[in-house]
Amino acid sequence: MKSLRRYFEQIAPKFAPGGSLERWYPAFEAVDSILFGSRKKTETAPHVRDAVDMKRIMTTVVVSLIPCVIMAMWNTGYQANSALQAMNIAVPDGWRGMIMVYTGCDPSSHLANLLHGSLYFLPIYLVSLMVGGIWEMIFNIVRGHETAEAFLVTSLLFPLTLPPTIPLWQVAAGITFGIIFAKEAFGGVGRNFMNPALVSRAFIFFAYPAQMSGDRVWTAVDGYTMATPLKAVSTAQPGEALQALGISWSQAFFGAIPGSMGETSTLACLLGAAILVITGIASWRIMTAMLAGGIGISLAFWLAGSPTNPMFSLPPHWHLVLGGFAFGLVFMATDPVSAANTRTGQWVYGIFIGITAILIRAVNPAFPEGVMLAILLGNVLAPLIDYFVIQANIKRRRLRHG
Repeated sequence: MKSLRRYFEQIAPKFAPGGSLERWYPAFEAVDSILFGSRKKTETAPHVRDAVDMKRIMTTVVVSLIPCVIMAMWNTGYQANSALQAMNIAVPDGWRGMIMVYTGCDPSSHLANLLHGSLYFLPIYLVSLMVGGIWEMIFNIVRGHETAEAFLVTSLLFPLTLPPTIPLWQVAAGITFGIIFAKEAFGGVGRNFMNPALVSRAFIFFAYPAQMSGDRVWTAVDGYTMATPLKAVSTAQPGEALQALGISWSQAFFGAIPGSMGETSTLACLLGAAILVITGIASWRIMTAMLAGGIGISLAFWLAGSPTNPMFSLPPHWHLVLGGFAFGLVFMATDPVSAANTRTGQWVYGIFIGITAILIRAVNPAFPEGVMLAILLGNVLAPLIDYFVIQANIKRRRLRHG
């Protein structure tokens, strides 16, 4: 590693201003920063020096996502192996089938589940990483910007919101749309007013609904159908929501249910939340506010009841472990760029998203899951929320000082 470091130091002048490879500095800086860290250092007063830089922040977020990644692979394999065992379906042909035969398709084997699930998650992640990384590099080279580690988070968040059966070309199309139109079109890192990973998912959701919804997309077995718990509840008879689920609350909390690969496990999301809150990377105010908003509106629906809407009979604690509520609360709503930044604004922003997510989920039959739309709407309103909070503070100070 030391020899590689010395080599990078030797070729660095070629990429500096005036060097023969100056135009390609963003590509050189991206590799150098990922391998060794930033070359920029604060050495003299009066600058504030801190151990936390962009690379450490993004690395912490990636580490916090590891529990969700592990559960994404395990649960994808578990759902597929369970279906193969229950239906006595033969393993598919090709390289996936060969690996499945070698590892076995026993849903009681954690290793078999993990390896089987990785056959679906890893290709999706690699496509997201490579295609999105190419677009980031192109824009940075044209603009002469440095490549930030923020994309490592986006490229990992996006696959976690997808079903395992999504075609890889659609993954490429989705991350392309999100990077170009939600991030680079507005100036790049730190200037996106919406979360790029969520915009990527929204594009796929509305452009190719057959691959993002229905009963065939959640289990990686051809011809096998299984509805997500939220879909099962939304189509149940009034008053029979819990019976229609067919799972226990602990199963839903752990994440052994059909759904988007990285969103099913509330336990994994809580582990990630602990890392983000302890390190001060994510706002605990937004998390708490969104939780309070979701519990409050779902409790109101549950107490009110409905003779026609089965979602009203779903208790509040069930809403927290179904769909992408926990994942959105921890990793999406807390995006520091697209979220509210004032302290009061963060409370308003989080409560708004929590209420809106459950409102869409319970009232709009076309969308049994409303977290994605709620967070994107919250992103759009975040600057307005901060504006009114700041104006209220200014007015209060004027009145205080006469």
